[in-house]
Amino acid sequence: MQQILQEKVLPNITSLILNSFSILFGLAIMFCTGQAEATPMKDLIGKNIQYTISGEVVDSEGLPILGINVVEKGTSNGTMTDIDGLFSLEVDSEKAILVFSSIGFETQEIPVEGTQNIKVTMQTSVAGLDEVVVVGYGTSTKRDVTGAVASISDEEFNQGAITNPLQQISGKAPGVNINQVGSEPGSTPSVRIRGITSLIGGNDPLVVVNGVQGNMDLLNQIPPNEIQSVDILKDASATAVYGSRGAPGVIIVTTKKNKRGTSTLEYSSTASIDVLSNELDVLDANQWWEQAQRYGVPASANHGSSTDWYDILTQTGYTQNHTISFGAGTDTFNYRASVSAILQEGVVLNSNSDKYIARLSANQKALDERLDITLNINTGILETSNSVQSIGNAAFTSNLITNSYFLRPTDPVFDTDGSYYTDPNVFEYLNPYAVAQTTVDERENNNLFVSLNADLDVYKGITLGWFGSWRKTNNTVGFFLPVESTDANAINQNGFANISNSRQDEKLTNLSLSYENTFGEHKLNALALYEWQQQSYQGNYGQARGFFNNETTYNSLQSGDLSDVRSGDISSYKNDRSLVSFLGRLNYTLKDKYLLTLSYRRDGSSVFGENNKWGNFPAASVAWRIDEEDFMQNGIFNQLKLRAGYGITGNQQGLIPQQSLSLVSPGGITYFGGEQIRNFEISQNSNEDLKWERKKQTNIGVDFSLIDSRLSGSLDAYTATTDDLLFNYTVPQPPFPYNTVAANVGSIRNRGIELALNYDFIRNNDVTLSLGGNMSLLDNEVLNLSGSIEGVELNTDFVPWGTNSYLIEGQPVGTYSILQHEGIDGVGAEVVRDINGDGTIDQGVRSPDRQIEGLALPTYNFAINPRFRYKDFDFSMLWRGSGGNKIYNGLRRNLSLMESLGNANVLESAVDLDLFTSQYSSNLWLEDGDFVRLENVNAGYNWQLDTFKYIESVRFSITGNNLLLITDYSGIDPEINFSGGNGFGGDFGIYPRTTSVALGLQVTFK
Repeated sequence: MQQILQEKVLPNITSLILNSFSILFGLAIMFCTGQAEATPMKDLIGKNIQYTISGEVVDSEGLPILGINVVEKGTSNGTMTDIDGLFSLEVDSEKAILVFSSIGFETQEIPVEGTQNIKVTMQTSVAGLDEVVVVGYGTSTKRDVTGAVASISDEEFNQGAITNPLQQISGKAPGVNINQVGSEPGSTPSVRIRGITSLIGGNDPLVVVNGVQGNMDLLNQIPPNEIQSVDILKDASATAVYGSRGAPGVIIVTTKKNKRGTSTLEYSSTASIDVLSNELDVLDANQWWEQAQRYGVPASANHGSSTDWYDILTQTGYTQNHTISFGAGTDTFNYRASVSAILQEGVVLNSNSDKYIARLSANQKALDERLDITLNINTGILETSNSVQSIGNAAFTSNLITNSYFLRPTDPVFDTDGSYYTDPNVFEYLNPYAVAQTTVDERENNNLFVSLNADLDVYKGITLGWFGSWRKTNNTVGFFLPVESTDANAINQNGFANISNSRQDEKLTNLSLSYENTFGEHKLNALALYEWQQQSYQGNYGQARGFFNNETTYNSLQSGDLSDVRSGDISSYKNDRSLVSFLGRLNYTLKDKYLLTLSYRRDGSSVFGENNKWGNFPAASVAWRIDEEDFMQNGIFNQLKLRAGYGITGNQQGLIPQQSLSLVSPGGITYFGGEQIRNFEISQNSNEDLKWERKKQTNIGVDFSLIDSRLSGSLDAYTATTDDLLFNYTVPQPPFPYNTVAANVGSIRNRGIELALNYDFIRNNDVTLSLGGNMSLLDNEVLNLSGSIEGVELNTDFVPWGTNSYLIEGQPVGTYSILQHEGIDGVGAEVVRDINGDGTIDQGVRSPDRQIEGLALPTYNFAINPRFRYKDFDFSMLWRGSGGNKIYNGLRRNLSLMESLGNANVLESAVDLDLFTSQYSSNLWLEDGDFVRLENVNAGYNWQLDTFKYIESVRFSITGNNLLLITDYSGIDPEINFSGGNGFGGDFGIYPRTTSVALGLQVTFK
């Protein structure tokens, strides 16, 4: 790490700092000059002072308070209380209003009204209780929430060169695991809320942006700098309002809006350098030849070069993020608009991403402010050039960086004639540098989503609402692999190219009627809602081969050999799905102490079988504000709230339209009577009983704060069971015409504990020092996978799911069942244990020689977030980690067999291991996945420029990401695919993870 900092990070930081300060110096001269010429000196000094107001500020016990801000409202004229709680302030009018504020106390506004001496009693605030929380189809406050909801404001976001909103909230909420696999430009982190609860039904949470519902791609279409807050609904009592879409959790994003009657102009920018954080140690040319001679590799395999393949394929990456936003308005109309550019150049050659986003939010009030209309428009373009992720010989395919580890260091990059080097004596030899320089892998995503919301105050707490949204997405993916790439497939086909286009159209509308009123000690809030949603999908694909030149890449498929068209070269599709929903919700509060929330949603979906189109999703939760009871008034708690909830949610994510129907597809050509006859065959079994996957979840939690709200936090315990588990089960032929069927059979259970804590060591007007953190524990178990479909018994209690990991009844999802390494014999071959003693090693799925050993899914996650502020300077860190899981290091296995030395390279550690060959995938390659990462370090300074004519404030910051990794894992990075399914728990190489250092600038104009 020290060498990386010295050789790559520091020189680039120096250049970045010099460029940034030259720009800032120019801006300073421009603005200072304009101010000096246009602004009279008296305007810089302030108003004429006429009245002196003195006073005393005390707490609820009458004790003086030091450091309370006292500001004349509407001005920058202010002071602070001294050690005796006393203050003195000159104001320009006897009608002035003084604002008293400080962290930990409720803000108060006191009119002077001719009085020149006042006494103010400050009340301790319960931090964040009045903070607005978006809970789905409405808002609440933290004080009134009865479910498990995590709320993160923009002040708490992670800083730096952020390219996706998930990076901003990583580590900020217990039970929310955000996992970044590699640092490829344009890539999106995965997120799991309270673990894996579905096999094919989908585990991605529902994303809601200003009411627009969508999948995880919706987050890629939001400029990170324009997000005001993120609310995460975790338990079923909170997510059930979204019915069939809420089972994996809900992420609700609220974007920034302009305040009424104000105008704003802001510019923010970050620029980072990204360097490789880790690489595997393989043999260099001298080491390779030394080991090759030990194992009798002929001299013809040594081509005399000394090539660092990893080094020539990588570079320093750069990331830029620019946003300009502006807005204005009156008391009845306001708007906010922004334009953002997120530009990334990856650390692997020819991998980059350019994202441009524009958005507009406008709000109009009419009919004496009884009608409130909000319009949101968001459009974006994402263009990426990808590093090839799957290429190589038939025995091993992976990304380019992984392929670079296998190349012999004595191989040259170029042949003597200037062409890219290949070795005809090596089967399907691949030159990864040639692939990086000649392959075209481009993607373009164009998206637009629009929403309109109208709320009409009908009569005394009755509100009629209408919401409509329209989302359109167009994707184009083009790929061209020429002969010059040295890829065997491209050589055999004389180059090939393909292009695919996909379009998605989503329309949603809902009509709601709500009622809110207070009757003495009773507070009531009721909602009735009807919702309709339709999604349509359309796409096409074309492929050609046999190109005589490389000029047009994938943009002229007709330039290929049209006589060599094969089955699957041309395809297209179009389908759609519809969802109709009815929702009722009731919130009731008694004496401001006892809270009750009831909801019931009924969904009808077109993707399910004829017999099960509809699903019902009820939920109930209660809360008790214990701190409001009389017996708690003199206790240590500032807040103490007990919560409990139960709900049922559904899932249909993993199902595609028509999955319940019997389908046919082309099945080749048959010759009959001298003619070609196209065959068709069954490609999907029907299942009229296909239905909703249902998750039943119980949550008990407590929210608390004490010691004058210095210590605050929450504790939740939950259990969630997914029944009627959607899965593609293997069935016999006959009676089924096809060998698998989508059905509801099994069940999975997740249990867990989540804890969030924050403690303010110091908090006053000048200094704050706090330590926040969270942790979550997860216990996962497959309860059942067996059952029957149409009277046919299914024996599916042991199903491969990942790399040497399985779904096993009574065990966690992704449990390893693996052969046991016993040693290396005299000829260098791996020996594994013959557990049943029958003299043979059975490598089958249900082999008696396999032994259960660990699981692929982490059982605990944690984050620690210390924060410090001194006046206008602030500093924060984020440490994050997880563990309790194991990783099958398949890449280490493939790079540790000395028998491959004649054709490939090996790790330095392989020399000490001295393993010549192995025919097993044993626990020798199973490693602990525990890690602790210093994910984010940020330091910033806020410069208030009251005397400048055009600039209100400037913020400078420097941020480091992924600065330190503590782990025993020997691979590139222990954060791999935790999403489940194909590749789950296995490491066969990833796009490199980077360390970055970013400079930030934020300017607020007057």
